[in-house]
Amino acid sequence: MKKFYMLIVLLLSSSMLLFGCSSDQEGSASEDEGGGENEKIELDFWVFGATNYESLAEQYQEENPNVTINVRKSELGDHHNSLFTAISSGTGAPDLTMIEVDQLDRFREAKSRFMNLYELGAGDIQDKYLDWKWKMAEDGSGDFLFGLPTDIGPKAMYYHTEVFENAGLPTDPNEVSDMISDPESFKDAASKVLEATGKPMVDSMEMAFRANMDALKQSYFNREGELLIENEDNKVKDAYDFAVELNEKGYVGSYEMWTPEWATALNKGEFAVEMAPAWLKGYMTENAPEAKGKWRVTQLPNQFSGNWGGSYLSIPKETKHGEEVYKFAKWLVSPENQMKSFAESGLFPSAPSVYEMEEFKQNSDEYFGGQNTAEVFAEAAQDIPAVYKGPKYVTVNNEVLTALQNVAQGADPEEEWDAAVKRIKDVLKR
Repeated sequence: MKKFYMLIVLLLSSSMLLFGCSSDQEGSASEDEGGGENEKIELDFWVFGATNYESLAEQYQEENPNVTINVRKSELGDHHNSLFTAISSGTGAPDLTMIEVDQLDRFREAKSRFMNLYELGAGDIQDKYLDWKWKMAEDGSGDFLFGLPTDIGPKAMYYHTEVFENAGLPTDPNEVSDMISDPESFKDAASKVLEATGKPMVDSMEMAFRANMDALKQSYFNREGELLIENEDNKVKDAYDFAVELNEKGYVGSYEMWTPEWATALNKGEFAVEMAPAWLKGYMTENAPEAKGKWRVTQLPNQFSGNWGGSYLSIPKETKHGEEVYKFAKWLVSPENQMKSFAESGLFPSAPSVYEMEEFKQNSDEYFGGQNTAEVFAEAAQDIPAVYKGPKYVTVNNEVLTALQNVAQGADPEEEWDAAVKRIKDVLKR
């Protein structure tokens, strides 16, 4: 009997030993296959434009040695076309991607191809960002978040001090803001500029149009995809008519943005005002050096308050590392890193706490006569509405811009508007 019990104990001990070894081996295998802290992860990150995201990615890799981030930079148009192709085919998409605000609605139709960032915990950081910027990345129900906020493009009024002075207008930013407080006073100032200097108030029909256009909560489409521009209460036609009126009075120049002629006009002060976002500062500094000290920035009339530009970080569902990608994205757009992106690349922050940081408040733009222009744009950022643009926004908007260009060359405004509406309808039928 004793031998029998000893045999049982021996067998049980052997079984436990074998089970323990087996468990250890299985644990080692699962750690090697992924999920452990030391798992090597490689992420593809697609970006466009002038950012400091490459250097921030390098910093993140130093702090997280198990992560490798491959940053691919493209031009804005190529970037979004490549992303749309990859998302549509279901293969070749990056782990993380920038999406420009005007392109965002184009990708909403592929909602199922993106991760819902609310499911990854994005709601926990929502209060760190401007409400309007955050809401623009939600779907109609507010239950799905397409991307985390990066930079924004709050608009303000750049004005040439010598042109204003020659027209008998004030040049102090606060005085200019008080003087030009609504569309009518804007036209009054334009009249004085033209009469005294012979120069236009604004550079082009597009910028005259965008004065009102960028402030609209709803423009060409509603969230149901219905075209709205022929509705009586639609404000796109009002924006069009305002640009036409300024042109008829001689307040609009013929300097199309990004052309050599436009850069020269900025440099020489050939027009009085540019209603543009914060990111224009970098372009002016590099491309209009002779105008250093001659431009200032002030608030636009409330009716013209709007946003132009900015992006989001989105995670295609194709990624195999959703949580790690989200961790990196959240770190990249943190207030501290938005301050770095502003200081190094001019990306204007969407996190209001940055506006209270000492480095931000002490910012000084020598090009603008030592003015702290950042504070002007920070104030402008508070009064921007959340807007809906629609998947075909860029295509439709280009048709209206074509009409305005034709009007600038002498075409009939109403005929051009009707022709633009017809072209838009034809495009939407395809």
